[in-house]
Amino acid sequence: MSCFSCFSISQNKKASKKFDAERALQPAAPSRTLTADRGSGGESNKRPENHTQITQHAAPAQTTRPTPEATHRKEASNGSIAAQTFTFRELASATKNFRPDNLLGEGGFGRVYKGSLEKTGQLVAVKQLDRSGLQGNREFLVEVLMLSLLHHQNLVKLIGYCADGAQRLLVYEFMPLGSLEDHLLGIAPDQKPLSWNNRMKIAFDAAKGLEYLHEKANPPIIFRDLKSSNILLDENYEAKLSDFGLAKLGPVGDKLQGSSRVMGTYGYCAPEYARSGDLTLKSDVYSFGVVLLELITGRRAIDTTKPIKEQNLVAWAQPLFKDKRSYGKLADPLLEGGYPEIGLNEAVAVAAMCLQEEATVRPFMIDIVATLSHIAAAQPGTARRSTSTSGRRSNPTMEEPQDGGEQDEGRQRAVKEAIEWGSEFKSQL
Repeated sequence: MSCFSCFSISQNKKASKKFDAERALQPAAPSRTLTADRGSGGESNKRPENHTQITQHAAPAQTTRPTPEATHRKEASNGSIAAQTFTFRELASATKNFRPDNLLGEGGFGRVYKGSLEKTGQLVAVKQLDRSGLQGNREFLVEVLMLSLLHHQNLVKLIGYCADGAQRLLVYEFMPLGSLEDHLLGIAPDQKPLSWNNRMKIAFDAAKGLEYLHEKANPPIIFRDLKSSNILLDENYEAKLSDFGLAKLGPVGDKLQGSSRVMGTYGYCAPEYARSGDLTLKSDVYSFGVVLLELITGRRAIDTTKPIKEQNLVAWAQPLFKDKRSYGKLADPLLEGGYPEIGLNEAVAVAAMCLQEEATVRPFMIDIVATLSHIAAAQPGTARRSTSTSGRRSNPTMEEPQDGGEQDEGRQRAVKEAIEWGSEFKSQL
């Protein structure tokens, strides 16, 4: 599903003062610092002294607006951008002149090709932006800056970029299994469906990526376009978030982040964002809920091939959230019952909490990560400790037990909390 402006709103809405990637092209812009730790909500923004600060330096005042190429060279020279710069010739050579048989995918922003860097032999994915497509200079700059300044195991790594003349290309690490969408939605009859274990592992990884953006980045980052096609998988089904062209620096605390236009993908946008452009970290939480529901059901967020009442995934699922006995109806038939009932109930409870209409009552990503860590740990071969990236203390009942006896006890506490979540949700309907 391609990215597009899923709704239009009045252009006279007050523009956000938080972040605009076009400021990277403006003279005398103030310096902005991305630092490494933040409590969520209204918690203190005080940073530990040993945390690394990542600064996006301002361009010096000029009488004329610098070109994007000049801006990129300036940022690279002062150390703000660690990504390599490539010439168009180098990337054409890497992809064998963008041969059709090297095409990995195509969307509203352009085409992605598999390539091999001539100097190192490294396999890469090269995204060639369509000059008449949806992603312009602003989105290109945002993606280069975001992926250069932010580093996490569940964010796709930016190797470099090309800004030769009118050409705009991004070079990423190669993810051999492609996107989550390729393995979950509309798969071929002879294609093996994702197991429940891998689905929960992918949900856990994607949640950790969002938690990093929300809790560790300072200011926090609103991803704004989370969907199954923007979650990439490596050979071990480890998931990484990709496509940061629509990302924004978020507000601090519970303040709203205004938006001049609503961007994203229909079916994944939070209702308050779709209605009025009010953007917060909880907008990403809603989108995550949609992706989690896709993982549970094997259905697309929007599927016009289904009966009218089932075309919108969230609208179809919400009545089933009210009765725990109906949760089994949400499970993907392709799983053929290959899932633990308790794990399904917990996963549905998390999705229901994320998809609540009122943004303020949706959980924080740190809480989602804590819960999904237990769901994933219950699956054979996927037990792991939650790798929370925030300094915020998580619920002690969600910590991983140390031995077998404590594990059973901790498991029961996790189940109890999931049931309480579901009960609270139903009481608000």
